[in-house]
Amino acid sequence: MKIAITGGTGFVGRALTELLMQRGHDVLILSRSANKNTDNVAIINWLTNNAQPEKDLEGIDAIVNLAGESINNGRWTEAQKKKIYESRMRATDEILRIVNALHHKPKVLVNASAIGIYPASNERIYTEQSTIIGTDFLAKTVDDWEQKAKLAEQLGIRVAFGRFGIILGKSEGALPLMALPYKMFVGGPVGAGQNWMSWVHVEDVANALLFAIEHDIHGAFNVAAPNAKKMSDFGKSLAKVLKRPHYFPIPSFALKFALGEKSQLVLEGQHVIPEVLKEKGFAFKFPDLTSALTDIYT
Repeated sequence: MKIAITGGTGFVGRALTELLMQRGHDVLILSRSANKNTDNVAIINWLTNNAQPEKDLEGIDAIVNLAGESINNGRWTEAQKKKIYESRMRATDEILRIVNALHHKPKVLVNASAIGIYPASNERIYTEQSTIIGTDFLAKTVDDWEQKAKLAEQLGIRVAFGRFGIILGKSEGALPLMALPYKMFVGGPVGAGQNWMSWVHVEDVANALLFAIEHDIHGAFNVAAPNAKKMSDFGKSLAKVLKRPHYFPIPSFALKFALGEKSQLVLEGQHVIPEVLKEKGFAFKFPDLTSALTDIYT
C-alpha cells in the first residue's frame, strides 16, 4: 500500500515508518522540510507557504495523522496549551483540504487521539463504548480533534481514532523522565500511587496503527496494553527492571509546583481496556509491563 504519514519524524511516526517499510509499503512523510527522498521514504512539503502536497499524494491508500505539538513539551502555560490545541486543528484541517482535492480518495484516515478524552478515575474502567468525556484541557483537545478528523467521513473515507495510552520507549515519551529518579537511586511512589496508568509499548502502537489500516475499524480504538497498572505498581516494576530501589515518595504538591496543570498526566489516570483491538484479533507483542520494560532496557 501507499501510506502517507503526518508527524512521521516524531516518536511514534518513526516507529510506524520503520514497520511499514519492513512490511514493504510505500511511505510518504508530510513535513515542513523541502522535498527530498531519504532511505526510500518520500518527504513531501506541507504546512508552508505555497505547498501543494496533494500533487504528490494522488493514489495513496491511507493517511495516518500524528501531527501536533507534543503534550510533553514544557509547562502547560496558556500559550503552550494554545499551541498544543491549534497545531492539531491546523494539521487536520489541512488533511481535509488535501483529501478533498484528491481525485482518488484514500480509503482510510487513522487519526491520533488519546485516552485523556476519558475523565480521570480510580474506579471506572473505560472501553470504546464509554461515552463520558472529561472536561479538562486535554479531554477537550482530544474530543475536538476527533470531531475534526471525523469530517473526512463526508468524503467517503473510513476514519479511525487511535486513543493512545502512555507510550513507552527508551529515549522519548514519558518513560525517560519517569525512569530518571530510579537511575539516580531516588525513585519511589508518585503522590498516593493509586491512579491508573494505561501504558503501551511504542512497537505495539505502530502495529496497532497498521492493524487499523488493514482492518475494518471505524471510530475510536484504545491503544493501550490490556494490563493497566496502578502508578505504585508501575514504579515497582520499573525499579525491578532497572535494579534500583523504590523507596522515596514524591509528594503530589511537589509535582504540582514543578509541573503546574501538566502534573495531571502523572497524578491522574484512567483504566482503559483495548476492547476493539481485542475483538478484531489484534495480538499485543508486549501485553504485560515487565516484558515491555525489559525489552526497552535490555
